[in-house]
Amino acid sequence: MSGTGAIARQPSGRFVLRLPPALHAELRDAARRSGLSLNEYCMRALSAPGTDPAGPGAAIASRAVAHFGPDLVGVLLFGSWARGEATATSDIDALVVVEAARPITRALYREWDSIPLEHGGHRIETHLVGMPAPEDAPGTLWLEAALDGVVVLDRDGRIVRHLGQVRRDIAAGGRVRRLVHGQPYWTAPT
Repeated sequence: MSGTGAIARQPSGRFVLRLPPALHAELRDAARRSGLSLNEYCMRALSAPGTDPAGPGAAIASRAVAHFGPDLVGVLLFGSWARGEATATSDIDALVVVEAARPITRALYREWDSIPLEHGGHRIETHLVGMPAPEDAPGTLWLEAALDGVVVLDRDGRIVRHLGQVRRDIAAGGRVRRLVHGQPYWTAPT
């Protein structure tokens, strides 16, 4: 409403949504099965569209939105969970991507880790990373995430574009994945 003289108000955080009764019942039942309130279930679904609102990606995205606010670029899952190969002892690997100007410090990790996250008995291993510039060489976490990463939240498309570039670089032979004692590392081709 710019230009009409209306004064912009801060959002209240509330709105009313009319739903068909069958959809309302379906959402209510899904929230109950997930052990969440209907409000929390719907908030998670809206925070991370396209994911299971009771799944680990939605929980991480919801917390990251609240924690980082406008500094949050997005969230993605990778590793055995994202590949559908998780075992009873697997953790869930997640990248929480923030603006490059936001310093990633030990204090930031301590603050984030002060409330441990888990899903279905699996510990969520969160890796906090800055959004690299397009010309930056990808780091190990980005290379691993490019193999099987599932984007949960991407506020402006930069994560999807960056992953695409990293995947193209891997496909063209620009980075090679090797294993030492069962642990992966990446190197330039020799």
